[in-house]
Amino acid sequence: MPGGSAASATVVAGPQAESDAGGRGGATASAVAGPQADGAGVPGGVSASGVAGPLAHGAGVPGGAGASQEGRVGLPGGAAAAAAVADPQVEAGAGVSGGAATDSAIASATAPHPQDDPTPDSPPQPLTTPGATDTTASTPTGPSRRLFVSRVVAGAAAAAAVGTVGYGTYGVLRGPKVKRVTVPLAKLPRAAHGYRIAVVSDVHLGPVLGRGFAQKVVDTINATQPDLIAVVGDLVDGSVKDLGPAAAPLAQLKARHGSYFVTGNHEYFSGAEQWVDEVRRLGLTPLENARREMPYFDLAGVNDIAGEDEGHGPDFARALGDRDTARACVLLAHQPVQIHDAVEHGVDLQLSGHTHGGQLWPGNIVAAAANPTVAGLERYGDTQLYVSRGAGAWGPPTRVGAPSDITLIELASKQA
Repeated sequence: MPGGSAASATVVAGPQAESDAGGRGGATASAVAGPQADGAGVPGGVSASGVAGPLAHGAGVPGGAGASQEGRVGLPGGAAAAAAVADPQVEAGAGVSGGAATDSAIASATAPHPQDDPTPDSPPQPLTTPGATDTTASTPTGPSRRLFVSRVVAGAAAAAAVGTVGYGTYGVLRGPKVKRVTVPLAKLPRAAHGYRIAVVSDVHLGPVLGRGFAQKVVDTINATQPDLIAVVGDLVDGSVKDLGPAAAPLAQLKARHGSYFVTGNHEYFSGAEQWVDEVRRLGLTPLENARREMPYFDLAGVNDIAGEDEGHGPDFARALGDRDTARACVLLAHQPVQIHDAVEHGVDLQLSGHTHGGQLWPGNIVAAAANPTVAGLERYGDTQLYVSRGAGAWGPPTRVGAPSDITLIELASKQA
């Protein structure tokens, strides 16, 4: 390209491009790109050669300006050119004779890219799969989610506990329901088939379960129209002075063959002798290690084990020693553990309470460990044991899994 300071730029790209760009008396810039570009030359001017390609062999400019792979550029008169060479196998550069020299910047495939060489102030970026969805921002953090779940579980557990206790309390205050059980006795005569005994235990009259509760118990018993009523201990939790009015409805109990009472361990905490006198005044018959001959069987009663500390413990010999063993015998004894003495004395049926059926956890565990039977009917040799869950509650006025009851025992004759 002739002419004073005119400039020309030639860009050649191709797989095997061979390019020349020449100009005299001016400046020439030659950029050659291609897999096997062989060179570009400009005589007598200024030349900057940029060579890119896997097998570029060089660019030369005689008497002008050149940039080599090593990064030198010389231009007469202070002109400068930078040659950028990018290729793993560049073997030759561009040379320029005469002039000042500046360092060239070479961008090579072997040189790391800025994004591949993070500075200490720039943490490495996480790798992501192309096309994948980044859910980091939308996913709740672990601790927050666990805290939320734990609060939900705790709230549900608290609500369940409150609901369970509330229902158990309602069940006690509502009053006991009647449970009907048939018990066959081998010695019972045919005429006594269907004989009904209303069994009530563990009423636990006190500050919470007072006169109104006693009235519900009495009404429920009378509605069964029993032949005999058996109150088998733990009637009260307090003195006659404090709870005499609460027990007053017991005077309304009605049964064809009367109502009978034996002491429980709580009577001995509350003044057993006074309560024995009080229930007698209300029309019940206390059986203190005593026996009565009923029309079809013997009815016996023994004191509770707690009376031993006062010299009034159970005495099976006194209650059962001289009876006619050909007759069926029903024994009233507050605690189920007294069944072993009953077996030794040939009792056919023992009626007990004391356990409350466990009442609620962990009372059920304690009751099972301390008693041979917690609730219901079981056989020990020739003797059967029935344990009532009781009509009231001791401690908290609530029951869980052990509803209160009054049991109507219906005796069955095997001769019928």
